[in-house]
Amino acid sequence: MREYNVAILGATGAVGTRMIDQLEKSSIPVKNVKFLASSRSAGKVLQFKGQDVVVEETTPEVFDDVDIVLASAGGAASKKFLPEAVKRGAVAVDNTSAFRMDPEVPLVVPEVNEQAIYDHKGIIANPNCSTIQMVVALQPIKEVAGLKQVIVSTYQAGSGAGQMAIKELDNEAQQHLDGKPMTAEIFPVKGEKKHYPLAFNLLPQIDVFEEDGSTHEEWKMVHETKKIMSGDMNSDEIKVNATCVRVPVVIGHGESVFFEVEDPSKLDTKKVQELTKNGKGLVLQDDPANQIYPQPIDAEGHTETFVGRVREDPENPGSYNMWVVADNLLKGAAANTVQIAEKLVEHDLVHVPDEYYGK
Repeated sequence: MREYNVAILGATGAVGTRMIDQLEKSSIPVKNVKFLASSRSAGKVLQFKGQDVVVEETTPEVFDDVDIVLASAGGAASKKFLPEAVKRGAVAVDNTSAFRMDPEVPLVVPEVNEQAIYDHKGIIANPNCSTIQMVVALQPIKEVAGLKQVIVSTYQAGSGAGQMAIKELDNEAQQHLDGKPMTAEIFPVKGEKKHYPLAFNLLPQIDVFEEDGSTHEEWKMVHETKKIMSGDMNSDEIKVNATCVRVPVVIGHGESVFFEVEDPSKLDTKKVQELTKNGKGLVLQDDPANQIYPQPIDAEGHTETFVGRVREDPENPGSYNMWVVADNLLKGAAANTVQIAEKLVEHDLVHVPDEYYGK
């Protein structure tokens, strides 16, 4: 059996540390592992399967003997280093927005469009965390009854903004409990002019605003959903509308999803529940009589997507509502990235084609 040299780019971050854990649990036969980060983190010691691994500074040369790169070090680092890794023969799975909308790069959620990995040119993109859990929940429905439109409102955890954002949320909560003014430097967007506390608050801004008044996070959900489910980021096959809100939860995104199907005769509430119960990577938690429904506090640490509150819209025949929750750092990031790498190994696709990315 072939073994693989694997590098994790951004190994010390909130997602990177979880990638290490997911790689340990994966089916990938790992020969050697490299943990890569910026010069600030170089020299730190992390563990992989009980062994010490020293974090290395990322340079193009560190990829010389690497087969698979799992990346979550920010878009700038991915754009700088992943094409270099591919030139040296590595296949990269990237958990940033750097390549998601690039027509040459597959955008993959294995439960939805696994076949897209066959078209890779050395780089495969991992979608936005909020997009991933929604399309996993919608895919069984699309396969049976088609989808006409989706309207989603998200309730996204603070950890989606990174490791320092988790610390800021904790600090704000403590400041509030101590009767002190809350200080914010990251939320809603680190690079923006104004910052607002997230603790005990709701922020209807994730990422920067576009000219049409939507945020870039909302833009991503719309166009990533189209690319994953229809193969074209600008497809009009499915209408998608998103409102994205940051909430004072540490880990676990919630989503209120309204969807309209093409063939209402194929569905009712029980059928949607059945499809969810039997769907890939899905767990049905839907028993209102006993107050059973998905919650971020229960989803944390799990790689599945949880669905509940399924109900038909009596005002709009052929339309339904459901509540979708997942651990945004696992299924929304680290676990989906490693899952893609597992599929590359399973289908013997860990090789760079002659026409590789950026050639």
